Amino acid sequence: MNRFFQQPSWRLSILSGLIMGIATYPFSLGFFAWFGFVPLIHVLLHSSPKNGARNAFLFALTFHLVSVYWIGNNSGASFGVVLLSLIAAVIYLSLFWGVFGYLFCLYRDKSGLGLLSLPFFIVSLEWLRSFGPLGFPWLNLALTQSHYLSLIQMIEITGSYGVTFWLTAVNGIFYILLTQKQGVKQLSLAMAVFFLSLILAGSARMRQFDAESKSVKVAVIQPNIDPNDKWDRASQGKTISIMDSLHLVAIDLQPDLVLWPEAALPVYLRLNSQHRKRIQAIVDQSKIPLLTGTVDRKKVDGERHYFNASMYFTPNNAQSFYNKIHLVPFAEYIPISEYFPSLRKLNFGQGNFTHGSDFTLFQLDSTFFSNIICYESSMPNMVRKFVKSGAEFLSIEANDGYLGNTAGPYQHFELARLRAIENRVSVIRAANTGISGLISASGQVKEKISLGTQKVFLAHVSYGNSGSFYTRYGDVFAIFCLGLLMIMGIRTWKN
Repeated sequence: MNRFFQQPSWRLSILSGLIMGIATYPFSLGFFAWFGFVPLIHVLLHSSPKNGARNAFLFALTFHLVSVYWIGNNSGASFGVVLLSLIAAVIYLSLFWGVFGYLFCLYRDKSGLGLLSLPFFIVSLEWLRSFGPLGFPWLNLALTQSHYLSLIQMIEITGSYGVTFWLTAVNGIFYILLTQKQGVKQLSLAMAVFFLSLILAGSARMRQFDAESKSVKVAVIQPNIDPNDKWDRASQGKTISIMDSLHLVAIDLQPDLVLWPEAALPVYLRLNSQHRKRIQAIVDQSKIPLLTGTVDRKKVDGERHYFNASMYFTPNNAQSFYNKIHLVPFAEYIPISEYFPSLRKLNFGQGNFTHGSDFTLFQLDSTFFSNIICYESSMPNMVRKFVKSGAEFLSIEANDGYLGNTAGPYQHFELARLRAIENRVSVIRAANTGISGLISASGQVKEKISLGTQKVFLAHVSYGNSGSFYTRYGDVFAIFCLGLLMIMGIRTWKN
């Protein structure tokens, strides 16, 4: 094994990136992440701060190219724009790891903590990376463990950062087992006890939520319409006809609610009185509410603003809206364009949507729910605010059709599982081309419709007792990790 670690540092860094990237794929290979950091750990423990930054950056370039390669597969934009987006995203995200590598190697020797500080560093990295218009918690390491439900139930307390912490610690233990001869039995026993404790505690917690009885019936429509054709004039009539026919199929299932995906119709539904009145008439006649994704346009202070929105039709001509709060940077808007309006004149195929601001609650009989639009489901700190505001279950409207049959739509679905566990709510998901499904408050997938399939299905969505420690208090675990690092750092420099 010592011979293995004698390889060049760049090779070990790339190897770590490959292993960790593969762990994000939809092949139940999350256990790769239990040891994927081991080569990188060896490099960082034997690098100067400058070399640590270089090698961590190289690791991250590989990791991100492997895990989010699908950014370069967006069929909704030109090849040049898509390629530039992929390169820019990978470099930007890798910079965080470069800074981490430098600081860890600097902190490693001066603090005397060495490997013990690694979980605190990586949790802090993930948390800091989630902020701002370019925040990207999509690739938090918890994503790799979404199939191992009993191992991740603690995220109702720690958020996804708790999984990052133990995952990094396990990698550290594996490294010690591979490189040291003393204490191997004790460490092996400690790791076995740790995993057994997680499994037993997690399994017991899951059984508590599987016993819930109150539910509503939701009919979900996955129309499987090519998003590149939807707004084409020649295809608009066909799209509307498909949605109308599937809506009638859904009504025949006698649900309490019908759920359409993101931007389901190629019209501004609130402004188009013909289609709005037609849908409202169906809702009035059937007495079954409908939640659909739509685009909207409003004038604010004399200026046109566009919104990626959800429109909720209820009987007796009652309609309400939710406007997407967290937009996809460079796809749905140009960051900081609200401060520099001239940036909106740039045109490389992106939308120019305006951020929403309200954490909207929709009422369904005696319960309340909120809707998350597409990319927002990757934002744990934002999603929890809907539940904290009173949502008893969550719906997600998505359109992953632009990403094709890549890892992207599968990762997106798994992120919904994490949000369900974090907030102890059921999540019902309607995606244009897939993956639609129902996820329980324990993270179990109750229904799942394959990518590229047209289907209407009825789901019994449990509700009640929603919310968790994480819902109420947010990222206190991540803040604790960062705070402890800072305190130890200050003490180290003072000494």
